[in-house]
Amino acid sequence: MSAPNAPDPADLVRLMPYAVGLGVRFEEATPALTRASVQWSAERCTAGGVMHGGVMMSLADCVAAVCAFLNLPEGASTTTIESKTNFLRALRSGTLHASARPLHAGRTVIVLQTELVDDEGRAVAHTTQTQAVLAPR
Repeated sequence: MSAPNAPDPADLVRLMPYAVGLGVRFEEATPALTRASVQWSAERCTAGGVMHGGVMMSLADCVAAVCAFLNLPEGASTTTIESKTNFLRALRSGTLHASARPLHAGRTVIVLQTELVDDEGRAVAHTTQTQAVLAPR
């Protein structure tokens, strides 16, 4: 699908059924910055009540994908081709907040940096992701 003109963040999450099921909420979505969050819950945890790394990576992927989507040329689509996450701190309560920014928006790839923080703004994880720019069919 190609990038919309002026997306409503609530509409963006509906494009990703997995994100809806995960409870992702988008707060802001522009080509320069996309922000979303997911609430801690026991169902999203691993041992010891710690939010599962897969949930963190999923949030990072969702927010970066939307940011890449908003940086596409007319009619193009995108897909993740690489994602790397460093986990820095456990999240045992509250909300995980993600902010994605493009580091490079080129003709063939878009590279994004996503910061994941807790409610106090402390770094929880850092993700760098590469998205392929797919020409219209």
